Amino acid sequence: MNRTAPDFWWRSDTAGAAVALWPVARLWGAAATRRLMRPPRFRPPVPVICVGNFVVGGAGKTPAVIALVRIARGRGLKPGILARGYGGRVKGPIVVDPAIYNADHVGDEALLLAAAAPTVVARDRVAGARKLIDEGVDAIVMDDGFQDPALAKDLSLVALDAGVGIGNGLTIPSGPLRAPLQSQLQRVDALLVVGDGDASEPVIRAAARAGRPIVKARIKPVRVREWRKQPVLAFAGIGSPAKFFASLNEVGAPVARTVSYPDHYRYGVADAAHLIASADRDGLRLVTTEKDMVRLAGKTGRLADLARRADAFRVTLEFDNPVAIGEMIDAVVVKAALA
Repeated sequence: MNRTAPDFWWRSDTAGAAVALWPVARLWGAAATRRLMRPPRFRPPVPVICVGNFVVGGAGKTPAVIALVRIARGRGLKPGILARGYGGRVKGPIVVDPAIYNADHVGDEALLLAAAAPTVVARDRVAGARKLIDEGVDAIVMDDGFQDPALAKDLSLVALDAGVGIGNGLTIPSGPLRAPLQSQLQRVDALLVVGDGDASEPVIRAAARAGRPIVKARIKPVRVREWRKQPVLAFAGIGSPAKFFASLNEVGAPVARTVSYPDHYRYGVADAAHLIASADRDGLRLVTTEKDMVRLAGKTGRLADLARRADAFRVTLEFDNPVAIGEMIDAVVVKAALA
């Protein structure tokens, strides 16, 4: 669940607010559908693989992009990543260099992606794709941008959080959908279901009826035993802090306290002082997400203290059938060569 979104987006009993907003949602849905139908402005000379999602908020896109890059590199490709730089102020296109840029410039996700492959941040995705091509990549993996028609895509994977699904199934502002589900499904090449849960079943059935293959994956923590040694104070400013806290519990970490902040939260001195004091008072270990840690990198004073004191809970995405993913990548390489 996206903590910054209205609660009724994720409930089935949404008669009040959702119905009141329905006229606006209908207009939004119609406009979003028209946008999806626009022809692309640019078809790059290299294959473009897009990882998007149906709804506002996170669904495992960033770790999926990193996993795809790893597989593409194993197929002999030199992939680059195209990101919009959510949470950052730089419009781009720029190549992300962590020695030059921090999260305030390019956003937290771009810094994580840059550790995996050459990454370009650009509000204009066509300009970003051209920049990556200039950098010599032979495949582009897009982090988000599924609803943006500007750039031609050879493979569109849409990530779906199995435990959350698409909430109440309505479009913004009545619900979390970025566009009507049917309009989006028509442009999906494969549905990527991340994790376990029943909330995604209606969408899986709809995708199956539309003839779209279902790909499954799961987020797995790195160094599981490390988190069982000491009681922790877990804090996070991501789309779904609850998922992060649940992951800690699943690996057996003794979570004594949790603190949630809005998605892409920019920590202040008061936040750092509060977290450190709380941890010191009760002898707790500070733990946060990788995205939160990159937002703290390069800070000074109390924020630097928090960065030194906190440990990042590292995770990776693993496909249930990586061979099938590799074959999809091979197919789009051929498709792009013939275009």
